[in-house]
Amino acid sequence: MGKKLLKPENCYLHIIDPQERLMRQIHEADRVVETIVKMVNCARIIGIPVIANTQYKKGLGQYVEELEKLIDNVPRPDKTEFNALANRETSILIDALPSTVNTAILVGVETHICIYQTALGLQERGIHSWIVTDGVSSRSADNHRQGLERLQRLNMDIGPAEMIIYELLGKAGTPEFKAVLSHIL
Repeated sequence: MGKKLLKPENCYLHIIDPQERLMRQIHEADRVVETIVKMVNCARIIGIPVIANTQYKKGLGQYVEELEKLIDNVPRPDKTEFNALANRETSILIDALPSTVNTAILVGVETHICIYQTALGLQERGIHSWIVTDGVSSRSADNHRQGLERLQRLNMDIGPAEMIIYELLGKAGTPEFKAVLSHIL
């Protein structure tokens, strides 16, 4: 039996570490931030829960300005672990998601470290990961590419933001579709 199309009730968006000091070093950081903003706005319209993390906030700072103001009400445990699920607070948030949630949509940094290890942590919990390729990156393009390749070999889904947004919408003409259009066109 093949994979099925995603439904909003089966997903949550997980934002990993797009913090000021780290993002200054990230390959194509502007693209990543723009995509995360798009995914947050669309998740809210479609009705998908959002969880976020920071990595050692004392050292790496708060989220970049565009995101900081957008997700001020989103749960955002600070972690030192690379696998976000190894963080107790994050693990509790994941456990509190609706029982219908079986897929995490991952955005943030770095592809080959925290995104990769979090995807494996989710897999151990029976939660599938969908990595938004234009919403993740690393300090080097090569590490980003190799991280995506490894994730794909481990049967994680990878693809651009628009692919998953349209999959979650399912059809045109709905109020959600009309509201999302301003964020994707």
